Amino acid sequence: MTIKPLVLLPDPILREPSKTVERVDDDLRRLADDMLETMYDAPGIGLAAIQIGEPIRMLVMDVSKDDEEKSPFVVINPEIVATGDDVSIYEEGCLSIPDYYAEVERPASVTVNYLDRDGAQQTLSADGMLATCVQHEIDHLNGVLFIDHISKLKRDMVIKKFTKLARQRGTTRL
Repeated sequence: MTIKPLVLLPDPILREPSKTVERVDDDLRRLADDMLETMYDAPGIGLAAIQIGEPIRMLVMDVSKDDEEKSPFVVINPEIVATGDDVSIYEEGCLSIPDYYAEVERPASVTVNYLDRDGAQQTLSADGMLATCVQHEIDHLNGVLFIDHISKLKRDMVIKKFTKLARQRGTTRL
């Protein structure tokens, strides 16, 4: 397994919608394993393929606590098919926007249809942190960042800060 470099804001690839995965094969499973390794190394609880520069509809997640056994999910071509009426607010962060956190309001529960790492159709009914995480990662697949759910003023400040940092590093395609 290989730890992949993370794509950081303001890289425009983060705003591109990801393409549907046409075939689940060994290459895709290797990419999923690399994504899990990258996510655990970061450390994070979710990672969309676009965050490592792969514009495909795949994400990985593991919301288990540090003292629990790892419980990774590989989610391919996810589609939210239902959301609950209740909302929850969690302080979210993002591996592509390091060290920035903000409270985001999302549906408290979701139902997602997806393919697993073997290409089998699955349904995930999630609430709590798992529901927040899967919605956050699906947003990535649609070119949406969690900062799009906060005020325009705060979002503009974050984008300005990360654009300046990227210019200083010389690491972005502006």
